[in-house]
Amino acid sequence: MEGLREYGVHEAEGRLLQIRERVATGEEVVITKAGTPIAKVVPLHPGVRRTGRGSLVGAIHIPDDSDELPGDVADVFGMG
Repeated sequence: MEGLREYGVHEAEGRLLQIRERVATGEEVVITKAGTPIAKVVPLHPGVRRTGRGSLVGAIHIPDDSDELPGDVADVFGMG
């Protein structure tokens, strides 16, 4: 990936502190396996605080009917 610092999986294991520092200063880092990107480590948005379960309460809304599939979709999966 152009413009991003890449580390192979094994190299990343040994350089976790360096990767953490790069990300803390705003850089994005890509982890590769056999030359193929498998993960991207990015800084959190400044307003995001993860404090454990429930940390997004009030920040998102999931409708009560979110588990229901529209009829045509349910039919495709044999659930209609």
